[in-house]
Amino acid sequence: MKFKVDKNIFVDFGNPVIGAIVVRNIDNTAISPEISKLLREAESGLRDKMSGIDIPAHPNIAPWREAYRKFGSKPNDFRSSPEALARIVLRGSEIRNINPLVDLYNLISLKYIIPVGAEDLDKMEGDLELTFANGTESYVPLGAEKNDPPSPGEVIYKDSAGVICRRWNWREGDRTKITPETKNAIVVIESIASIPIEEATRELDSLIRKYCGGETKAFYLTRDIPEVEIGNYDPEQL
Repeated sequence: MKFKVDKNIFVDFGNPVIGAIVVRNIDNTAISPEISKLLREAESGLRDKMSGIDIPAHPNIAPWREAYRKFGSKPNDFRSSPEALARIVLRGSEIRNINPLVDLYNLISLKYIIPVGAEDLDKMEGDLELTFANGTESYVPLGAEKNDPPSPGEVIYKDSAGVICRRWNWREGDRTKITPETKNAIVVIESIASIPIEEATRELDSLIRKYCGGETKAFYLTRDIPEVEIGNYDPEQL
């Protein structure tokens, strides 16, 4: 299995960097009070950092709004994942606990104000691709049952069975969602407009190993490295 990024993504959106952490043999069942505490701390930190700041103008959010406009999605109607999370927290709400892996990537997204998501590798078919939709792909949103295909030209994640996430990082699909039963997954951390993600990637990698166990391996996809093999690696060489 490979993770591929369409070369035109790098051309059209200012040379983004896509971080990926492949995780194997994790235990995603145990609810940890420590993770909940870290999530609350990330929420508090976000409120402090963004106090008095216009959300759409934040330097980690504005580039995603511009990217959404570029592929035809109105950012006021369809918000990037870090903007959506930030708005939930800034209105005084807490991000609800889902399962350890999801909670960990949400807290990293809040702490660094970057898009982070994950997919269950055992539910995927074929290669994972970040590319442009032709409009015929199937897609069932998280928690839904009805097909809601993407618009032509929309940036999507997909595999051979259909769309995994619409509008780049707006909403994940139901088919490959992370559940307590997930054992093997790929976590994706996204940078645009030179927003750094290396520290966030390292921290998330460490947190996953600490709270979920298993083995991890991190990659970065760039203009020079537009695809990586994610299906096979030797944990002894990590």
